Amino acid sequence: MGGPAMTSPGRPRIAALDVLRGFTLCEILLANIQLIANDGTAVVTQPMGDWDPWLGLPIFSLLFGIGFSLLLDSAASRVPCPRLVLLRRLLALLAIGLVHMLLWPGEVLTRYAIVGVLVLLPSTWLPRWAVAGLSAALVTVAVIGGGGPLLIAGLFLLGSALVRYGVIEKIERSTRGPVLLGLVFAAGLASVLWVQASMRAVGATTQLSFTSTLADLLLAGVYVCVLLILLRTPLRPALQFVFAPLGRVALTNYLTATLLVLAASHILGLPIGQSSSAAFQAAGAILTAQWLFSTLWLRRFRQGPMEWLWRWATWAHRSALRIPTS
Repeated sequence: MGGPAMTSPGRPRIAALDVLRGFTLCEILLANIQLIANDGTAVVTQPMGDWDPWLGLPIFSLLFGIGFSLLLDSAASRVPCPRLVLLRRLLALLAIGLVHMLLWPGEVLTRYAIVGVLVLLPSTWLPRWAVAGLSAALVTVAVIGGGGPLLIAGLFLLGSALVRYGVIEKIERSTRGPVLLGLVFAAGLASVLWVQASMRAVGATTQLSFTSTLADLLLAGVYVCVLLILLRTPLRPALQFVFAPLGRVALTNYLTATLLVLAASHILGLPIGQSSSAAFQAAGAILTAQWLFSTLWLRRFRQGPMEWLWRWATWAHRSALRIPTS
């Protein structure tokens, strides 16, 4: 989902990106499980109580932009036409998304692929300052408009700019940056929530869409900064143990989660779409099963099954999947 975490052949993965991707995968499933069980239609009550189904998408969008630029760096050192590699990757993602849409109309891969082709791929010809400026403009317009594809495009470009400015290379070595940025996000979030409360008190609800989108975006930023800070503490091994396997097999887990939710709901008859309690229990069982699968799979194989197929389509040749035994 977030793209590869390799910047060049033989370079080690960026563990923080795997952890962020795995954490966000959990949030996305918890947010969408009732909607998936109900075939994309709204439930009578808010899905999963007050859980925001939109919240995980900004992080995934940011990670996708990061992964895209990391892949461009890798492709530029390996093939004469690196952008052709990126185009194949996006078209393959579009095909995967269109098939997935038959099961879950609310899936995001098709939007990612289309926005990637229209915005992210052309941005590779722009200087990094232009990418950063365009990202800020798109995010601002999208927040004012309440989200949508422009926000995905803006976050894609933000992720790309972070790679091109060398921020991602330092993500594993910095504590002060996430702390300062997290404080800024937290202060902004507190201000937006205060404004929301004031608007509700006077009955001015017409602008709540703008403030809600901004609050969700700031909260996603706080989550990212907190995780990056925790990865610089003794909790790092635990976070990697829990989230990194899910993140390394994110595409496979994202797709199979839909199959598992539909099977649990329509075949086993679990009341996931009607009961928040059943939804939480089903999500916990699915994530546990996926974590076990991911952990065991990665002991023998380099990538998840869908990640391997996606890589095959990207590079137009089949790479080794099994880890050689000594």
